[in-house]
Amino acid sequence: MLTSLTHFGSSFNFTAIEMEFTWRLLVAVILGVCLGLERSLAGKHAGMRTYSMVALGSCLFVIVGTLASLQLATFPGINPLQIAGSIVIGIGFIGSGLAAFRGDQPELTTAAGIWVVAAVGMACGFGFYVTAVATTILAVVVFTVLSKVERRLRSAWGTDAQ
Repeated sequence: MLTSLTHFGSSFNFTAIEMEFTWRLLVAVILGVCLGLERSLAGKHAGMRTYSMVALGSCLFVIVGTLASLQLATFPGINPLQIAGSIVIGIGFIGSGLAAFRGDQPELTTAAGIWVVAAVGMACGFGFYVTAVATTILAVVVFTVLSKVERRLRSAWGTDAQ
């Protein structure tokens, strides 16, 4: 079994690469769980498992694209960003299906959250951990704080007003 990969004159140790990519997968799952936990606590259908799986899958797609681009660097036209673009489209279909088939009250916030958690997974896949963590924190704030603000505004001036 090969233990290193030579690419443009530098050598990569598969163990180090595998450890880095394992770390990226782990971070993606943890951040997906954080976002999904809030959705679970809010009583939404898509929760911790759904969000963590979307983040994990997005991260893995980016990793596979990155590895493929390293292995196929001598072939023109290999671009891991094309994989990232495909993730955005695929998650859009999942989100629209979730929004369309949840009965008379579409789960648009949950669908948008799934879209964001896919981006968090992609950020982890590219190794942008700080950006992924910051996005997770902001998304949890949006889910929790803005939900309370919306509820109060609705009760004062919106559809819940008397």
